[in-house]
Amino acid sequence: MIDPVPDDLRSDDLPLERTLSFRLLMLHKLSERSSAVDFLQALGLTPSDGRALATLGRFEPLSVVALAEACSLNKGQASRAAQALVDQGLADKRDSAADGRGVVLTLTPAGRELHARTVKLVNERSRSIFGCLSEAEQHLFSDLLDRLIEHNRRCDGLPGGRPGQGMRVASIPASK
Repeated sequence: MIDPVPDDLRSDDLPLERTLSFRLLMLHKLSERSSAVDFLQALGLTPSDGRALATLGRFEPLSVVALAEACSLNKGQASRAAQALVDQGLADKRDSAADGRGVVLTLTPAGRELHARTVKLVNERSRSIFGCLSEAEQHLFSDLLDRLIEHNRRCDGLPGGRPGQGMRVASIPASK
């Protein structure tokens, strides 16, 4: 059974530390600190390079713009991460047939091998973050996050069908 809503969450004027955006940012920062160490120690990648590798492996081929959108990096970060992956021999970059000015990124065999290790690390990290929740709570939280993401995408007028749109935030199968 889910506990009733605490009194401090009923108010229209929440204190800053009780707002959703503040709490999500806090969880993100806590998770990011640990992930940065994990990526560097286990894979030799920066967090941005690790995100780019994980995303590219899931949705390749991608342009730099699509990579940025799919892994929540700005275009400059995505461009630097893509170039770092190319420089390390983890990704190939070729001219886009659809856009003469753009490039298309794909993983190399070495990139695919590291991608598999990256996905394992990301899933381990996800399990660690959600470890205090029961399986039912994890599914509920994942579904609620998906609803919030979709709602805010619609509010922001963002189109559907882009890489990453259907990613399960908590790496849990969707409920039926």
